[in-house]
Amino acid sequence: MGLLGELFLLPAAPVRGTLWVLGRVAAEAERQYYDPSAVTRELALLEERLEAGEIDEAEFDRREDELLDRLEKGTPST
Repeated sequence: MGLLGELFLLPAAPVRGTLWVLGRVAAEAERQYYDPSAVTRELALLEERLEAGEIDEAEFDRREDELLDRLEKGTPST
């Protein structure tokens, strides 16, 4: 884009910058959400809670399914 184009878009720079930052934050949050090591840690904590009697078998199964789905979605296909 030429100099004139940049000058016309200058008033929108704060909005464009904010959108860029929000996009980067969302991408990092998604990366952390699907990170296999984070999901594995959550599975271990979930099992500890079951063994400690903090949650019942039904809650464990429901949360385990959610975590395994996250793990599957976060694993790249080959």
